[in-house]
Amino acid sequence: MTSILGVPVDAAYHLVSGFTSFLTPALGGVAAVAAIVLFTVAVRLILMPLSLRGLRGQAAAARLAPQLQALRKRYAKEPERLQREMTALYKREGTSMFAGLTPILLQWPLVSVVYLLFRSAQVGGKPNVLLTRGLFGVPLGSHWLAGAGPVSLHGLVFLGVFALLAGLCWLSVRLGQLMTARQVGADQANAPGGALIRVLPYLTVVIAAFVPLAAGIYLIVSTGWALAERSFFWRTGRIPGASPSPPTKAVAVRH
Repeated sequence: MTSILGVPVDAAYHLVSGFTSFLTPALGGVAAVAAIVLFTVAVRLILMPLSLRGLRGQAAAARLAPQLQALRKRYAKEPERLQREMTALYKREGTSMFAGLTPILLQWPLVSVVYLLFRSAQVGGKPNVLLTRGLFGVPLGSHWLAGAGPVSLHGLVFLGVFALLAGLCWLSVRLGQLMTARQVGADQANAPGGALIRVLPYLTVVIAAFVPLAAGIYLIVSTGWALAERSFFWRTGRIPGASPSPPTKAVAVRH
């Protein structure tokens, strides 16, 4: 492994291999799958502080959206003034336009490491024995399009991965809509501009169709963890301005 990801791939290989060896006496053939689950959970635990920061950034972006829209309308013909006003707004709120992108950007290197780990015949100059492991007889290094067809065991295993991912993506979109509705109102949560946000999570299913089975398993665990994590942070009040309780309407008192 001579690429820039060689060191993390080697480290991931030894970690997953160690988990697999430890779990094999108890789990047998599915030990490698369980090892991928443990590896993913370990990574997500390390990233929890950054994930919370990213979710707070997303909540801030949703809260500031009406003000940003007003600024764009007011200074449409003054781009430099618009940029200054937007920068000032973000500074006052203690956030930035990129605050919510951190967890997403961090996922790509991790997926790349898992992808390289399960497509490389050799890791660290030695045969990649993890490729010989499988799920229901389907090798972890295999691809959906390289199988015997959708009605074969190979195809059914991958279709199960896609179905699980799609279900998790749907739950993630629903949770996002609920959080936005609680924070800024149902009208904005269902605004036309939010259509892209509702579709983007399903890109994970598309990715799973082109990566090895092991990477697909990683995506399931990572997506499920992210969903549970987001719900937990929201319901425990760790995301400012996104309380699960409906906002209390102020009642005007007439004298």
